[in-house]
Amino acid sequence: MAKLIRYAVIAWLVAVLGVQFIRPERTNPVTNPTRTLSAAMPVTTAAAAVLERSCRDCHSNDTVWPWYSNVAPLSWLVIDHVNDGRRHFNYSDWPSLERDEAPKVLRGICDLPRKGEMPIGSYLLMHGDARLSPGDVQTLCDWVSSLHLSGE
Repeated sequence: MAKLIRYAVIAWLVAVLGVQFIRPERTNPVTNPTRTLSAAMPVTTAAAAVLERSCRDCHSNDTVWPWYSNVAPLSWLVIDHVNDGRRHFNYSDWPSLERDEAPKVLRGICDLPRKGEMPIGSYLLMHGDARLSPGDVQTLCDWVSSLHLSGE
């Protein structure tokens, strides 16, 4: 029995070490300053601070990759979340959005935090400073409201 346990532990260790070689790419594409959200429209200083603190890692090209993004299988989850966030909207490459999508995305910057859907809970587990206070949410909503988006 002890021999079986020893082989199981060795097999588990080999598997854990082996998955470390399956590494999706962590990227931070170069940002062209003329293509950012703030180049496309006015962003208040307060809203920019909230976006930087709570949204940057998943919705920009300026992700700060934490240590655990180097450890599989956590790295797979983190990289997938960042890639998914950038696909939804990337404020480092704002013009990549379809023209009719921009107002919807901007409204989401207010609506999703108001509903408690952003930032996502798994991100907040390790980044408590990204948690949005009611004041932060109001800051984002006031900014979005000031843009007078079409359809309002």
